[in-house]
Amino acid sequence: MHQLSRQDARRIAVRAQLLDARRPTDLQDVVRHLTLLQVDQVQAVAPSADLVAWSRLGSGYAPAELQAALAARVLVELQMMVRPAEDLAFYLADMAAWDETTGRGEWEAAHRAWLQANDACRRDILHRLDVHGPHRGRDLPDTCVRSWGSSGWNNNRNVGRLLELMEARGEVAVSGHEGRDRLWDLAERVYPEVDVVPADEARRTRNELRLRSLGLARARATQTSTEPNDVGEVGEVAVVEGVRGQWRVDPSLLGQPFAGRTALLSPLDRLVYDRKRMAELFAFDYQLEMYKPAAKRRWGYYALPVLHGDRLVGKVDATTDRTKGVLRVDAIHEDEPFGEDVRAAVRAELEDLAQWLELDPVLPR
Repeated sequence: MHQLSRQDARRIAVRAQLLDARRPTDLQDVVRHLTLLQVDQVQAVAPSADLVAWSRLGSGYAPAELQAALAARVLVELQMMVRPAEDLAFYLADMAAWDETTGRGEWEAAHRAWLQANDACRRDILHRLDVHGPHRGRDLPDTCVRSWGSSGWNNNRNVGRLLELMEARGEVAVSGHEGRDRLWDLAERVYPEVDVVPADEARRTRNELRLRSLGLARARATQTSTEPNDVGEVGEVAVVEGVRGQWRVDPSLLGQPFAGRTALLSPLDRLVYDRKRMAELFAFDYQLEMYKPAAKRRWGYYALPVLHGDRLVGKVDATTDRTKGVLRVDAIHEDEPFGEDVRAAVRAELEDLAQWLELDPVLPR
C-alpha cells in the first residue's frame, strides 16, 4: 500500500493529465493518453474539446487539427466523447450486448423498454440513413409512439434520445457536424474495422487506460452517464494523507520529479470533472454556473479553473465577443491572494488564450 501526501497525490494527477511543465506536442498523442476529449458545443470561450487540447498543447494547436483527425477517422466521436479510433475495440462488445441485463440500474431497463416501444421509429431512421446518407437529428421524422419523459431539457426530444440509444447499441454513429448539429449515419459507414475485444478484457483495459490518464482514482465512485470516474481493481492500492478511504494509483507515476506550470482549464477538464475527487485532493471549491441565474453566480457563466503548479488557485470569468473581436475577462477570482509570479503567469496564459482565439485580450487592471 502506497502512502501519499496530498501534494504527492496532486502531482500524480497533474502529471497524468499532461498539465505539468513537459508540454506534449501532438494532438493524437494527447487524445490517446487522455483517452477522450469531451464534446460540448458551448462556446462562451471555445468548445471544451478545443480548450482541453489548448491547455496541453498551447497556442500552436489549431482546432482544424481535431476536425481533420475526425474526418480521417483517426479519431471518432462516441457518446459525446472524441476517442482514438483503435479504442473502439474496447466498446464494441458492450454495444453488441446492450439489450442484455447488466445489473447497472433500473434506468437501463427503462431505456430498453422505451426503445422497444418505439422500434418502428428506430427502423424508419435506419432505413432513411441507409438510403439517403447522413442526417441531422432534427431532419428525421418523429414517429415515436411513446414520448421521452424528462424533467430536464431532453423532455419530448424523442429522435435525439433515440439516436443516442441507437449509438449505444452500435447501430448509428456521428459522422460529422453541421454547425452545432451532429450528423448521423450508419455505424458501419463511420467506424473503422477493429477486432472486438471480449467484454471482461475490454472493461479492464478501459479501467487501465483511465487510471493512466487520471493517475489516481477511486476503485468505486458514483455512476455517471458518461465516462466513469472509477477504475475498479487496476493499479495499486494507495492512501492519501488526510483523505478517507483507499485509492488506486498508477505505479509508473510514483516517485517521479515534478515541475509545474500555470494552465487555464475547461470546466469539463478531467482534472476537475470529478468534483468529489477535486475537492478531496485539491481542496478546490468550484461549480459550473452556466445553469444558475446570473444573480446567484459566484465566479461567472463559464469560469475557467486556474492551475498553478500542483494547486488549483482560482477561477477566470472570461467570454469571447466575436463581434467586437475581443476576449473579455470580467474577473480573476483568487482563492487566496496571488503572488506577483502567479498573477503574471495567469495574465500570460490569458494573453496566449486570446492569441490562440485570434482575439484582443481585455483584462482587468
